Amino acid sequence: MISACPFAGHNDTRQGQRQQTDEEQTNEEQHTPHEHAEEGVQAPKCPLGYDAGSFKLGPLSCIICRALLFNSSRCLPCRHIYCRSCILRFQDCPLCGLDIENIEPDPDLQAMVDNFIEGHARIKRPKLHGNGEVEHAQGQENVNVAYEDVSLARGSFLLQHAMRAFQAQNLESARARLDLCVEDTREELTRRGVTTEISSQLGAVLGMLGDCLRAMGDVDGAMTKYEESVQILSRIQDNDVEVIHALSVSLNKLGDLKYYAEQFSSARDLYKRALDIRKNAIKDYQVLSPQILDVAISLTKVADVDRSMGKEALAIEGFQEALKTLEGLSLQYNMDTLSLEKRRSSILEFLCAQLKDGHAK
Repeated sequence: MISACPFAGHNDTRQGQRQQTDEEQTNEEQHTPHEHAEEGVQAPKCPLGYDAGSFKLGPLSCIICRALLFNSSRCLPCRHIYCRSCILRFQDCPLCGLDIENIEPDPDLQAMVDNFIEGHARIKRPKLHGNGEVEHAQGQENVNVAYEDVSLARGSFLLQHAMRAFQAQNLESARARLDLCVEDTREELTRRGVTTEISSQLGAVLGMLGDCLRAMGDVDGAMTKYEESVQILSRIQDNDVEVIHALSVSLNKLGDLKYYAEQFSSARDLYKRALDIRKNAIKDYQVLSPQILDVAISLTKVADVDRSMGKEALAIEGFQEALKTLEGLSLQYNMDTLSLEKRRSSILEFLCAQLKDGHAK
């Protein structure tokens, strides 16, 4: 079986340009190990220019959200193509400036995008014969799925496009891509069993899907995803920094939803749980780090909900603890800590304002 992009036979006018780029990278590729390289198996080269490393724009991308096209639509009369939800915000075509008289769907192009995603961007994909045709199991209509050359890194391509769409407020596109990521990661979890790597990725993606649903106004759906994220991440017996961060963030987001619903007791329980997780993970309270900032934020959240519950003395105590945590840090100014120091200053400013407000009361 040859592992190939399903668009490998696609004839593109920019083939010569890509050939030159490939030649420039030859020396670098000669020194790059291929863990699963086998005789007769070729590393896929996408003729459309996409790859999982650079996440550059390609011919199937929307130039507004910079993600893969979703609900592909043409502007009339210029016929330039965008995601429908992206172009609906404009009266003039962003590319040529012509007035948009109408917008029509392009189902053929969208089918190509969807086909590209199935073969190029998902963790699982169909088995292909040497001629590029999909292999079917004998006597079955379902397509056989190849996993031999698959890693979770493949899912990062689609995840990146989901993040791009989300940042551009193309929420329908982001949700659709994240749904695929969740589906693929669940199947990978079933196939390979529970591992820290797969579970942490599933928990993180569910949290992102919760963010997307929340932005779309689906609070109940967001809460369900956050709860599932917490459930999965809580089962991981590992002090991995990323796992701890993802778990505590999902707990805090659940707490936020409870807080805005004025369910203060439930919100405090969730905030406190996130705080305890973050505190237990800290090994050095003297050096500025993202984990120290997370602890300060959690202390602030617990104190804020205490104030909302009328427990002013507890609130003041919590704000003061957060302030003390940040003020006692040893600072080493360099490019790596510059952004952390900006966050620290912002949190300190908020804490001072809260303590001043408490004293005024």
